[in-house]
Amino acid sequence: MTVLSGVVFLPTVVAALLMVVPRTRVRFFAWAWVVLASVELALIVLLWIGYIGGGRTGFAYEENIRWLPTLGSGYHIGVDGFSLPLVALTGVLFLACAIYSLREQRRTRAWVVLFLFLQTVSFGLFVSLDLLVFFVFFDLSIVAMYFIIAGWGHAGAARAALQFFLYTFIGSLALLLGFIGLYLASTPHTFDIPELVRQDPLKSSPVLAGAILFAISLGLAIKTPTVPFHTWLPPAHTEAPTAGSVILAGVLLKMGTYGFVRIAMPILPNAWRAYAMAFVIVGVISVLYGALVAMAQTNLKRMIAYTSINHMGYIILGLGAAGLATRSNVQASVLAVSGAVTQMVSHGLLTGALFLLAGVLYARGGTFDIDAYGGLATRAPVFAGLMAVAVFGSLGLPGLSGFIAEFQIFTGSLGAAPIPTALSVVGIVITASLLLRMFQRIFLGRQRQPLETDRALTTSDGADIPIKDVFSREFVSIAPLLLLSLIIGVMPRFLLGVIEPAAHALIALVGR
Repeated sequence: MTVLSGVVFLPTVVAALLMVVPRTRVRFFAWAWVVLASVELALIVLLWIGYIGGGRTGFAYEENIRWLPTLGSGYHIGVDGFSLPLVALTGVLFLACAIYSLREQRRTRAWVVLFLFLQTVSFGLFVSLDLLVFFVFFDLSIVAMYFIIAGWGHAGAARAALQFFLYTFIGSLALLLGFIGLYLASTPHTFDIPELVRQDPLKSSPVLAGAILFAISLGLAIKTPTVPFHTWLPPAHTEAPTAGSVILAGVLLKMGTYGFVRIAMPILPNAWRAYAMAFVIVGVISVLYGALVAMAQTNLKRMIAYTSINHMGYIILGLGAAGLATRSNVQASVLAVSGAVTQMVSHGLLTGALFLLAGVLYARGGTFDIDAYGGLATRAPVFAGLMAVAVFGSLGLPGLSGFIAEFQIFTGSLGAAPIPTALSVVGIVITASLLLRMFQRIFLGRQRQPLETDRALTTSDGADIPIKDVFSREFVSIAPLLLLSLIIGVMPRFLLGVIEPAAHALIALVGR
């Protein structure tokens, strides 16, 4: 077993060992997850150093073991400039959630075991180089998140978890149908992704290629999600526990967008170019719809959920525009793809931080109602500072990762799709307005917060309000996410140096 397989399966091995530990040892389970997540992140750093040091432009740390040889499927894994940043993002977010969950008291063993299993599933999907292996991890992520939402969520968790499961499971069935179509079209039949890319099996069958692209895109669009397949996301985020919302937004949504750059674009290049404008339109609609509906929300978590739809729209816009410009402007296409992948990382860091901060707010007041709070900056200045950085990063302020990602997407998309790109810029203005309004209501102005007795609003004219600033575990889980966003915003070369060679390779495949 290589280091990469160790990164994938170590969490599940530890989860199996924890099952024999008495469930009463609550602190042991919490700290075991923190230690495991720290080890995983250290291994990922070593993988990153080795990838850069080797001057890699293709897949590294590959393993290809015969699994179902009669079906042309194997345990084929590896990383490149698209998957490695998402593997690193996954490691960072799971460690943040582990630290944040140190005070979790409800069924702690089951909580930790489920998250460790989900950690394996997430790593496995991002390193998969076989469609069947990709699908197995894709489906298992739905199962793990269903139990996390249903078991530890808020009042409406059961309904939200069921809606999440049914929506995304239907999407996975569409995805499987598309994968089977690719398998039957290939000669010899195979589920191996690099082999399918090499064959380009549907280059002479545009109608069939379009149908298979539709099936695959439907499954990935539901997971992303894009409008109109987004309706499962707001209730799932609203009712999920804080750590569940972080992983759902920061990791699971990226499984959809990652599928486009790993599967749809390189295996179906002609179909992607033919239908690229459709993806551009879906992206712009998601950008504007997500921003406008987020503006109408009074529930903080629900508002953040709709901004996720907005930010995922930018990714789809960039990938669609790259398909339009592949043959006419290679540099613009590469820039759009690089921006889309950078946006995946940036959104994971910033939205993960926002959901953790929403959890801090709920722990103080027992509600996500934005109008229930006011003037908290006076009593919780560190909390206010962290929220300010997360807000400004999410609205694309220069110096933070959101600006780097969105600037690349807009620059790469403008030439190929000028009107849709111009419309999507309006989304930034709307997002800035709603995020700043939220910050102003909660942290500035007259002091108010829910009463502990009946959660009714109360106001104070300078009297002491019993609210505490962020605790050390909360700060340690949130601050590194914002620091990484700042580092990417100021010194993006370490990330773009990994992503751009893969983007060049992808555009060469799409334009062949």
